[in-house]
Amino acid sequence: MKKIIYSIVFCSLLFAVSSCKKTDGPVNPLSSINNFKVGSYLILDKTINENFNLNSIATSAVGVTVHQFAGGEKIDHIEVWASASSDYDTTKWKKVKTVAYAGDAVNLTVSGAELATALGVASSSFKPGTSYTFFNRIFTKSGARYDVNNTGTNDGSGLNGGPEYKASFVFGGIIICPFVAPMGGTYKVITDDWLGSAGALVTITDGTVANTLDLSGAWPGDSGYPVKDHLIVKVDPATGAASVSAVTFMDLTIDGYGTAKANSGSGYVFSCTGRIQLIIDVTLSNPAYGAQGGQRLVLQKQ
Repeated sequence: MKKIIYSIVFCSLLFAVSSCKKTDGPVNPLSSINNFKVGSYLILDKTINENFNLNSIATSAVGVTVHQFAGGEKIDHIEVWASASSDYDTTKWKKVKTVAYAGDAVNLTVSGAELATALGVASSSFKPGTSYTFFNRIFTKSGARYDVNNTGTNDGSGLNGGPEYKASFVFGGIIICPFVAPMGGTYKVITDDWLGSAGALVTITDGTVANTLDLSGAWPGDSGYPVKDHLIVKVDPATGAASVSAVTFMDLTIDGYGTAKANSGSGYVFSCTGRIQLIIDVTLSNPAYGAQGGQRLVLQKQ
């Protein structure tokens, strides 16, 4: 009796599976090339500008020049979206504008005023050193939509990251202000990973070479350790971007650490706000201590 019941159940299941099976084509849409369509993407021609100038923030603009891939579907228009992060999460994006695609190429630019409107803030609230990411979302003549989230892999080897494609679905902008000397004076230590002197007042002097500052007043400052060679930061006068070249700046042999070397450093020096912010890679010559990694130094002019 059980065998008969099992046979009936098995036949019923077999019929149910057979009756659900599609007979009018493949189940997997990827199994046929006929189910694919021609896509589209933007190719970068040139970067127009990457810096918003805080001194003229409303009219200052960043952007790129792009053209559509010749083998793709024709583009109708492009939406430009802004985000305070580089995250692909579209819930963090704010729409800036829509740009019609006409001709062989198009300029995609965002002014400080447009960015402020999109973010719902006053342009006067922007701070130097703050960066923003702009995402280009294209719409084709057929109504198809493409952006970073549906145009290939995002691991650096696909359409978004592969250098051979020169795809331009993203561009960036950073708020800067030009460096204007002199900037020497009394500074308050805001952050000091190396000596832990936050809150102290230090004296920073202008360097002997144009567009440089001598940071020896902070490192080693009044720590009691002698200066080995002066720690100099070089500033790009157009952007305030700062760099530190390799130099052995501090002698700690009295405590057995050897000497301290700044291998490299980068950051910003903004004369418009009196702010110095750097990350400096430090190594101690005593191999027992060795690499100390990136040490932050943030100073605010008083």
